[in-house]
Amino acid sequence: MTDAMGHHGDLDAIPGLVDLAVNVRADTPPNWLAQRLRGVDLAPYPHQDAAVKAIAERHGRSPDEVLLTAGATEAFVLIARALTPTRPVVIHPQFTEPEAALRAAGVDVLRVILPPPFVFDVDAVPLDADLVVLGNPTNPTSVLHPREVIRSLLRPGRLVVVDEAFADCVPGEPESLAADPDVLAVRSLTKTWGLAGVRAGYVLGPAEVIDRLRRAQPHWPVNSLALEACVACSTPAAVAEARAWAERLSADRADLAVCLGGLPGVAVVDNARASFLLVRSDIPRIWEPLRERGFAVRRGDTFPGLDAHWFRVAVRDRATSADFVRALEETLR
Repeated sequence: MTDAMGHHGDLDAIPGLVDLAVNVRADTPPNWLAQRLRGVDLAPYPHQDAAVKAIAERHGRSPDEVLLTAGATEAFVLIARALTPTRPVVIHPQFTEPEAALRAAGVDVLRVILPPPFVFDVDAVPLDADLVVLGNPTNPTSVLHPREVIRSLLRPGRLVVVDEAFADCVPGEPESLAADPDVLAVRSLTKTWGLAGVRAGYVLGPAEVIDRLRRAQPHWPVNSLALEACVACSTPAAVAEARAWAERLSADRADLAVCLGGLPGVAVVDNARASFLLVRSDIPRIWEPLRERGFAVRRGDTFPGLDAHWFRVAVRDRATSADFVRALEETLR
């Protein structure tokens, strides 16, 4: 893996700065979830049945269509190593771990790079691709692709993998393919529930594909805290809480987009639907002077298809966003 491919927002989030680089929901995990995790008995070996059942019911799947993983990142490693694609395509700009996992498995990867405004073009994917990976909504563009457009990628002998790490940022998840019988959807509890340290993720897809991935895992691949989180965050009450947050997020994101879009020399990618915005500045590497003003944003030049004029900023409460806009305006001057 190159240095650029291994760069993630946690490296930009320098201690002491206001963290707008990492897309984990602020003030999480919520108290009820933290208390529940504190009560987990860590002595026994972890057993997955209750967590698999909860995830399956949450998404309308059967248990044999659910694979629990140590975060979404492990899922991409399993896909690369267990499915051994020969002609994989990764749609960029997007989260770099899927391509990094494929390259680490010794697979040559074809990049399809979307230009601004980063709308997906099905015709850009070669017909002989046997694996296609894209995010929805995509990190870092925040663009949400229609589910039917993604389904149009399906071909005999081809697997379509959708990174849905930010799907629950969209109220009601109307474009999610988590219940689709033909697509492999990768999800995690990291962003909405503030559980990056727990490593709780899962894959939903055809039973025969899930079985191949499962056979590549070691025994007890997911820890007891992650299993409890899967159960807790799949209840109707938790799903309703996530939807309420997504609705508040939509309003806060729209407000931040308007404020940023009013600054000279700044352009915001339209129609954002995730918990962040992708922004272009006329000034390259603007994240460096922003650090001097107390703010950390995610540099954009480590994403294939972007350069040093781009950065990603997490949506926070409106007061924090207003402070950031003022700092950016001063930096631009």
